Amino acid sequence: MPENQRKHRSASRWTVFIFVVMLAVPGSIAALFHPKTPLPEEWNPVKPLIIAAPITPLTQWKLRNALSDDAVCFQVLRDGGAKLDLLPPLAESDQCHIRPRVTLSGVGDARLKPVETRCQTALRLAMWEQHGLQVAALRHLGQSVTEIRHYSSYNCRRIRTPGGDDGRMSEHATADAIDVSGFVMQDDSSVDLQQDWPSNTPKSAFLRDAFQSACMWFPIALGPDFNSLHADHFHLQTRGWGYCR
Repeated sequence: MPENQRKHRSASRWTVFIFVVMLAVPGSIAALFHPKTPLPEEWNPVKPLIIAAPITPLTQWKLRNALSDDAVCFQVLRDGGAKLDLLPPLAESDQCHIRPRVTLSGVGDARLKPVETRCQTALRLAMWEQHGLQVAALRHLGQSVTEIRHYSSYNCRRIRTPGGDDGRMSEHATADAIDVSGFVMQDDSSVDLQQDWPSNTPKSAFLRDAFQSACMWFPIALGPDFNSLHADHFHLQTRGWGYCR
């Protein structure tokens, strides 16, 4: 079983254990709602997700709750300092639409060229930036990421393969994916997927670490090792079943 799936299963078991313990202790449920509860918010199941909060076994559960409620998704991003604006839904057709629709120009300490996407895609990107991307940047390059470069999120098109279109609509057709092409660092240097992924350098180590961390926050993550069409970007997708390659 892949490491990210083992971690998700372990987190789910801990979540169940915590709820069982809480239900077994008289008064514990009422204590959760008390304004002076000693339980930290990241451990409190009645409190919403906080992007910058430490990771606990409840984090993925809180994230799923936020992703399932458009209003909560938007509020969590706002409270987490993301730079975004809520827009009316876009509907080109039954297959091509953005619901709910936001314009995103920054998550955490990283700016983006404004991109129209779903709130859910923006929230997963914010969690990755906070808990994976910046950690990898400091570990391998000793500095933070100041810009996430991307190609697009929304694109009304079919899935592309090395053999051509395969007939199914891409997740980009509903803005449930974003293609990240590189980064700008604190010293204004650039890290480029196509150039730096195959190199034997700290930049390559950073990219590989960042990609692996993306697999914790996006159900599907495809990188340069997947196929030639992804040689220059990470395809980060909000829907799917734990595929990381």
